[in-house]
Amino acid sequence: MLQRRLLLPLRPSLVRLYTSPKPSSTRLPQSLSETPNPLPASFLRGGTSKGIFINRAHLPADQSLWKPIFLGLMGSPDPIHGRQLNGMGGGVSSLSKICVVGRPRELSADVEAGLDRKVDVEYTFVQVGIKDDSIDISGNCGNLSSMIGAFALDEGIVSASNLLTPPSPPSSTTTTTDGRRVQRTTVLSLNTNTNKIISTSFPTSSPSESTDRDLLKPVLDIPEASVAGVPGTASRILLQFHNPGGARTGKLLPTNEATTLLRIPHPQNPNRSMEVAASLVDATNPSVFVSYDQLAWPSEEGLSLDFGHGPRPGLELPLDQYFAGEPEAVAVVSPMLENIRQAGARAMGLDPSAQAQPKIAILSSPSLSRSASRGDENDSVDIVAHALSMGVLHKAIPMTLGLCLGVAAKIPNTIPWKIVQQARADRADFNRFIAGATPGSDDDLTRILHPSGTVDVGAEFDAEGNVKIAQVVRTGRRLMRGEVYW
Repeated sequence: MLQRRLLLPLRPSLVRLYTSPKPSSTRLPQSLSETPNPLPASFLRGGTSKGIFINRAHLPADQSLWKPIFLGLMGSPDPIHGRQLNGMGGGVSSLSKICVVGRPRELSADVEAGLDRKVDVEYTFVQVGIKDDSIDISGNCGNLSSMIGAFALDEGIVSASNLLTPPSPPSSTTTTTDGRRVQRTTVLSLNTNTNKIISTSFPTSSPSESTDRDLLKPVLDIPEASVAGVPGTASRILLQFHNPGGARTGKLLPTNEATTLLRIPHPQNPNRSMEVAASLVDATNPSVFVSYDQLAWPSEEGLSLDFGHGPRPGLELPLDQYFAGEPEAVAVVSPMLENIRQAGARAMGLDPSAQAQPKIAILSSPSLSRSASRGDENDSVDIVAHALSMGVLHKAIPMTLGLCLGVAAKIPNTIPWKIVQQARADRADFNRFIAGATPGSDDDLTRILHPSGTVDVGAEFDAEGNVKIAQVVRTGRRLMRGEVYW
């Protein structure tokens, strides 16, 4: 009897752990009691972030019911330890993320204007609080956006036969070393947080013995690209944000100026205030950019860079110690940066209490940077960035902020633009005297040095100065498919 039981086929409940569960009905759950627990989901890496990807068909139609589900599966709130050990979260903002992906609903004509085809899929990004119970859908995640197309294709949310790539002629199809026929496929996505279109282009494979395009599958393990902060190489995913300007505020420059003076409480005297120059830019996500030298410069001296409002007194903050994580420096610098971020949010008409947006980054020239230096790598760097996410220094760079920085670097008189222009001028002067010096990055790309390495971001503008495209190359990987308890 025992032997006979061992030969029986697996029960359907066990098979579901290894196959992509499909909704049993086209009707969305109407209540929490109708929502499956455990919930079918995938755990994916996109760029330098990891997150839970969920088919919208498994969730209640009413988004107000999503909160207890997302808090439960992430293990939030965790007010004492901040580690999310009771869920899938990892205690840092880049690991406390969810993407809800579904078929596109009817879109307004202006959203699809300029596209040569309909949007394939739509998604909502959710930033889940760690120590609190916040559920923030005010912005998007660039890193996880790179995996929306692959997930939608895997799940059958988008039909491969509707994608942009036509059946490829032999000349446009390559073969991998293990015999897979590979072509590049593009998926157009609508991000509901920002109402913006994002495209991802990545390799797909179809069995050579079949011409059925619905058998296309993402191929994510070709060793052709790398991402700083992630070991190894993987398939190249081209991530493009279409018309990314004004994602939240409706304007590329929400205050209509390249730099804005923000009034914040004085660090030594809370009864007084002081002004800090910042560039407030809204592209892919709204961001606040401030200069390293303004924050670290001695308070009694004027700055070496004039940001359009005359020399400003420095704050003399211990930034290098802050970047190194020294507790005393963190206690001093963190409140100041949060005051600047909140002042920037108010100036842009955003909620200053929402930590996810806008983000803030401290910028410096490669020659000034010490804590992020990578030796010879600095020879081709245009700008150095230390970014914060949810109030904590990011170990790399949030990709929407990186893309926003790439856009800002091409807007005259912004803080990023001034730093990049100076860095390129210094590099050109240096290269005149040093034979064989490392060439600088292409002027169409901005090379950003962050704590984990470098990333090249691109931005294209039209004749009227509107941003047409912001783009970057990412990689991604499927980590798990199954069910998650909430």
